[in-house]
Amino acid sequence: MNKAFFGLVAVGLPLSIIGTIFHWPSTILFIIYCVTIIALASYMGRATESLSIVAGPRIGGLLNATFGNAVELIIAIFALKEGLISVVLASLTGSVLGNLLLVAGLSFFLGGLKFKRQSFNIFDARHNSGLLIFAVIVAFVIPEIFSMSLTEEKTMAFSIGIGIILIILYLAALFFKLVTHRGIYQSQKESVESEEEEVPEWGKWKAITVLGLATLAVAYVSENLVHTFEEVGEAFGWSELFIGVIIVAIVGNAAEHASAIIMAVKNKMDVAVEIAIGSTLQVAMFVAPLLVLISLLFPVSMPLVFTIPELVTMVSAVLLMVVISNDGESNWFEGGILLAAYFIIGIGFYLL
Repeated sequence: MNKAFFGLVAVGLPLSIIGTIFHWPSTILFIIYCVTIIALASYMGRATESLSIVAGPRIGGLLNATFGNAVELIIAIFALKEGLISVVLASLTGSVLGNLLLVAGLSFFLGGLKFKRQSFNIFDARHNSGLLIFAVIVAFVIPEIFSMSLTEEKTMAFSIGIGIILIILYLAALFFKLVTHRGIYQSQKESVESEEEEVPEWGKWKAITVLGLATLAVAYVSENLVHTFEEVGEAFGWSELFIGVIIVAIVGNAAEHASAIIMAVKNKMDVAVEIAIGSTLQVAMFVAPLLVLISLLFPVSMPLVFTIPELVTMVSAVLLMVVISNDGESNWFEGGILLAAYFIIGIGFYLL
C-alpha cells in the first residue's frame, strides 16, 4: 500500500504542476488532483503517527487532533477564499456522514465478515455519544432555528459565539481524555496493547520534514482543485452540494478512512471506532468552528448555518450511530445498516 501511495505521489505531483501550467482540461486535472491529494494525505498520516509515538500519548493525541483533518481544512480554506460557502458547508456535512456511516459502516461490515462479533470500549462509545449529540444536534441545529428570526449580521455574530464555545469544549475534551482521565476508561485488552512498545516508522526530524513538505504540496494541489469545481460540476451534472458532500469529503478523508477499515479487519475495533467517531467530533467541534473564524479574513463570511437536507441527514447519522454503538459491540449486519443509510443519503444529494 505504501509503495502504491509513493507511486501516486511521484506521478501525480509532477502531472499536477505540468497540467496546471499548460491548462489541461478541468475534468482531467480534477482526477489528477484528487488522486494526488489522497496519496499525499497518507504521508501526512504516517508522519503524524510517527511523531505521536516519539512525542508520547499526550502530545501525540494533540498532533492527531491537529493534523487528523488537515487535508480537508486546507481544501476548505481555499474554497472559502473563492467564496464557495455552500461547498465548504457541504464538505463538512460529507465528513460527518462519511465518518459515521461510510467508514464505520465499512469497518463494521468487513470486520464482521471475518469475526462474528467484535467489541470496543463501551465507556468511550457512551462518552462519544454525548459529544456527538451536542456537537451536531445542539451546535448545528440551534443556529439554523435562530437564524430564521435573525439578520445576517446577528446570525454571523451568533455563529462566531458558537464557534468559540465549540473550540473551547473540544480542547477541554482533549484535556479530559489525555490528561485528567487518561486510562480511566481503558479496558484490560487496551491496557495490554498500550504496554506493547510501539516503534515509529520514521525518526522525529524525518517525520517533521515529510509532514511539512506533504502539507505544502497538499496546499498547492488543493488551491488548484478548488478552481476545477465549477467546470467539473457542469460536465458531470453535479451540484455544488453533491461535490462538497460526497467528492470533497471522500478525497479529504480517504487515507484516514482506509486506516479505520484496516484496523477493523485486524480486529482492533477500539482504534477503528475512535478514527470514525473521533474524526467526526474533530470536524464538528474544531474544523467547522475554525472555518467560521477563518472566513472572517475573506470578503464573504461563513455562518454556521446548514441547509435543511444537510441538517436532517447529519442528525439521522448521529442518532443511528449512537443507537448502534452504545452496546460496545458490532457485526456485519449493523455495518450494512450504516452503509445502506449512506447510499440512500448519497442518492438524495445527487438528485438535488
